[in-house]
Amino acid sequence: MNAPDRISKIKDQILKLRTHRPAMMTSSILLFAFCFLLFFVVGCQQADEGPDLALQVEKLMQEKALLAEQIEQSKGENKQLKEQLEILSGLPEDVRLENMYSLERIKLGRLSGFFDKDNDDKRETLIVYVTPYDKEGDGIKATGSMNVQLWNLNKAEDEALLAEWDVPPGELKKIWFKTILAVNYRLTFDISGTVENFDEPLTAKVTFTDYLSGKVFKDQRVIEAR
Repeated sequence: MNAPDRISKIKDQILKLRTHRPAMMTSSILLFAFCFLLFFVVGCQQADEGPDLALQVEKLMQEKALLAEQIEQSKGENKQLKEQLEILSGLPEDVRLENMYSLERIKLGRLSGFFDKDNDDKRETLIVYVTPYDKEGDGIKATGSMNVQLWNLNKAEDEALLAEWDVPPGELKKIWFKTILAVNYRLTFDISGTVENFDEPLTAKVTFTDYLSGKVFKDQRVIEAR
């Protein structure tokens, strides 16, 4: 029985009680009885819906907690950005971005090549060494993304591009390679089934997008099989 039917039945019961009670029963007592019974019916109906209601309340509480956490995180980030802005605002006017940091060019290293890594007489690995240089000619670990392409320029234009790879900043920063003689990014790619003939000259083209300045730098080199 739904709530309207229950309420109608209660009204009928109250009317019956009124006809059997002495005339001294006032309308206020009847109203009180009606309200009491109505509250009882509604309460029973809510009890029937208890599990669903509890799940909804729990879900809302979880969403509230998540929003509160996001708000606190945003406050922390805003505070950090504000502090950085205050520091930058306090720098002398002659201190400009280009004087603090300047990526001038990139160079694809001469040690880049094709290698047989597992000694099975098949060159299945391309290793590319790329170094970003500043204006002073020093190698620097610049932040950005890298695009590497392998070309056979002797083929027709629509067949010349053999393979292409994109390396995002998160991966690029993990492959910074430093030796006594050089610093560079060391990128390794699997070319199994990509190159059929190493007798022809193949060319690697590298594009580096600098995330600090927004500039794009390119270099290319003929890669020899080793």
